[in-house]
Amino acid sequence: MISSRRVALLGCSLFSLIVAACAPQEIPSATRIANALPAIDVAATRETEPVGTANADAADDPAIWRNADNPAASLIVGTDKKAGLYVYGMDGKVRGSSLTGRYNNVALFDGEHGIVVIASDRTDPVNSKLALFLLDPMTGVLSPLASVPSGAGEAYGVCVTGAPRIAMVGAADAITVYAAIKDGTVRQINISHKDGRIEHTIGESWKLATQIEGCVIDPATGMLFVGEEDVGIWKIDVARPGSSPVMFAPADGKALVADVEGLAIATREGESSWLVASSQGDNAYAVFDTATGTLLGRFRINGGAIDGTSETDGIELATGDFGPGFEQGVFIAQDGDNGGGTQNFKLVSWAAILAALGL
Repeated sequence: MISSRRVALLGCSLFSLIVAACAPQEIPSATRIANALPAIDVAATRETEPVGTANADAADDPAIWRNADNPAASLIVGTDKKAGLYVYGMDGKVRGSSLTGRYNNVALFDGEHGIVVIASDRTDPVNSKLALFLLDPMTGVLSPLASVPSGAGEAYGVCVTGAPRIAMVGAADAITVYAAIKDGTVRQINISHKDGRIEHTIGESWKLATQIEGCVIDPATGMLFVGEEDVGIWKIDVARPGSSPVMFAPADGKALVADVEGLAIATREGESSWLVASSQGDNAYAVFDTATGTLLGRFRINGGAIDGTSETDGIELATGDFGPGFEQGVFIAQDGDNGGGTQNFKLVSWAAILAALGL
């Protein structure tokens, strides 16, 4: 006679086997790369020093400030999501830091009253916040400015654009921030800044079904693009009240391989912008025309004297002169494996990417 205990154990074992058989199996990286569309190798031009947290998934997202008077003196702000923020020069050397919280993504706004750095603060995983700092362009020092609540949930992505400004000399800088919450919620946060004083209101919100992170605003059209990691890229017309997200580019395993992570925009004079997305699943980056959704090409950061990138989270792209080696712009990507248990950010000439893709 079989004991009830043995029957229970057999039942549990059978259940475990069924669950294991039904659970989705992760596709090996080599298979994901083989199944995706081809990507052209482009060598990194420079790299930053690693973030301070080693032997962990720490570096995540970059933002860049352009020094119009001296492009080579431009600054990069990058997140160490275990510890805080780092400020780098275009040579990749650390200029400053603020190791004061678990900041996941970062963006910045250069206004009349200073350079405001906005980071998604996930220190409290239940109540999301935006951590605001002032960036000193001469020293790279970050000074705490404010902590702005961005609603329930865990803070993940953040993107920023200028809002219509009051036509008055000395008026406060108007900033519109889009806070991407891990559960798929996107909230519009309206912020004003003047003389260290911050005021804010929470505006519209949108909801996607699953986890999101990367987001970016197209300055040419005002459209918001949001990456739903396992699904694809959505487009939202934030200027139209009650607008619903529209699928822009699915994570089809070809052009985009999940996870879809960082997003960045390249504006073009008199023409539609280009959207670059981190196709994390195959260590590549896809370039799309924002007007048509057409895939313009794919590339990887690989080859050359500096190691390439893998499993990229955040990216940034800025056109214009950023000094020697970056005369037409700079593309920055987080590197998930920089060797020796460290993570950092790779800098690539935008001109080199355009040449490689024939754009």
